[in-house]
Amino acid sequence: MSTSLTSQLTQSLRDELLNGTFKPGQQLRLNHLSQRFNVSLSPLREALSRLTAEGLVIAHDQRGYQVAPVSVRNHKEITDLRTMLEPHALMISMAQGGEDWEVAVLAAHHRLQQVEKRAASDPEALLEWEVRHREFHMTLISGGQMPVLAQFCEKLLAFSDRYRRIFLRQRPLDRDIPDEHEAILAATLGREEERAGALLRQHIERTAANIAILLEQWESGVRDPAGPLARRDGIAAE
Repeated sequence: MSTSLTSQLTQSLRDELLNGTFKPGQQLRLNHLSQRFNVSLSPLREALSRLTAEGLVIAHDQRGYQVAPVSVRNHKEITDLRTMLEPHALMISMAQGGEDWEVAVLAAHHRLQQVEKRAASDPEALLEWEVRHREFHMTLISGGQMPVLAQFCEKLLAFSDRYRRIFLRQRPLDRDIPDEHEAILAATLGREEERAGALLRQHIERTAANIAILLEQWESGVRDPAGPLARRDGIAAE
């Protein structure tokens, strides 16, 4: 089995799970996936095992694999953990990060800023925005030299991004996200630890609040915010 093939397949599946191509609660049929990605079952099972370890897929002994469901409760837990850990990691980075870290933060923000300008009129730029947005958040906390904390934050960010990409895609927000990023950047480079931590926490909470409104409506059956999502019983709607 090719390690590179399995890694590429894992990334392709991860992208489709995060952007909602595979719906929450949907059964993942191996034969269908094998044909879709033109791969044998062996690397496919390995890729799904990796994604199970990441929490994006659930493995059932008798029923195969299923896309991890979404819920108000799960989203709240992710948000609570992010608001505790990510601002804390940022403040540690600010206390310990040196000039190289500052340069990396500036560069990550510049790349994000450039794609933000295009994303307003170019839907294809949204995929690049996802990459740059994640890069900016992770670079902010990279100065603390605490890899275990960074890994936790990265995993929580991926879970949070999944909710955002499913429930908020193509839905304008009543916020200026670039301004929020600018404020976080300024406080970070100014070494205003408490202010930067508070701004990052508010940034996370505001996005979570936007998601929670639609998620609660979906759980109650009021509306379907992102196309044919899974029903509340966890089975994908056809």
